[in-house]
Amino acid sequence: MIYNSFDNPGLVKVLTFLQTHNTEYLSGQDLSDVLRISRVAVWKHIKKIQELGYTVESKQKLGYKLTENSEKLLPWEITLGLKTKFIGKQAYYFDSTDSTQNQALKMSDIEENNGAIIVAEKQTGGKGRSGRKWVSPKGGIWFSIILHPKFDISITTLFPIASALALSLAIEKTLQIFPELKWPNDLTMKGKKLAGMLVDVSLESNKIENLVLGVGINFDVDVKQIEKILKGTPNFYGVATLSEHKSKIRSVELVQSFLIELERIYKLLNTKQTKKIISEWTKRSSTIGKNVRLNTIDGEVKGKAIRIDEDGALVISNNNLTTRVIAGDIIHIEK
Repeated sequence: MIYNSFDNPGLVKVLTFLQTHNTEYLSGQDLSDVLRISRVAVWKHIKKIQELGYTVESKQKLGYKLTENSEKLLPWEITLGLKTKFIGKQAYYFDSTDSTQNQALKMSDIEENNGAIIVAEKQTGGKGRSGRKWVSPKGGIWFSIILHPKFDISITTLFPIASALALSLAIEKTLQIFPELKWPNDLTMKGKKLAGMLVDVSLESNKIENLVLGVGINFDVDVKQIEKILKGTPNFYGVATLSEHKSKIRSVELVQSFLIELERIYKLLNTKQTKKIISEWTKRSSTIGKNVRLNTIDGEVKGKAIRIDEDGALVISNNNLTTRVIAGDIIHIEK
């Protein structure tokens, strides 16, 4: 099942009318007259709306009444009232796909898809960093965003760090929960992984053609089930989920908040205002100031994490010598 934000206008019209008149019953004839579609079309759209997870009560002689919205991240739910200029203004929804990242990469060359978000209810082949598997069952928030950046290629390594900051800010604003940021691009709670970022970049003549950001958030997942699958895999350090906390919001509220924060930070990157991003990320970091061990392509690096540079590289100090690490698996060493 695939939906996007510009198809299904009849369904969206019926749904929007039900949402804006949810304190009353609306007869099929009223909906037919106001929306200028047949009563049969009204009935078909309502059946589909119910299949998509909305609760619509039907009473003889009274009509239809929407009593509960869907929890699915459907395209029109994401775009409705979204206060961004372009990020998230186009949305695609898959009930199941191998990977939203794969879907986004297929669409990334098209100029009109700049800012588009591709969402999946579940992924059968979710991707993590360095080719690892990302377990993506129902209950999580799994999506990718297509971007055509103006910033220099040197900033691409800072982008996932900046995106993690955007998600952290969105979680703070919507849930009043304060996750920590683990270098390079993880969000953690009580030392366990809550969310992660993945970036694929297409380059031509040393310029960025397009960039695809993949985001995975453990929103309301079965922690034990995921830990059972991932236990024993390299660099595994536990799973956290937002549903462990009492604050309850719809997933669409968090996604919309993230898209707003991402667009703001994306603008800072495009205008080379990286210092503000680094400062905000550092305040929330669980890595800076810690003793760490990193496995990199050049071997193991140990020392104290003292800062990140403008390109997102982690600076490690050991015996008065500093080492910059652009990418690697990190372990926080407790002393």
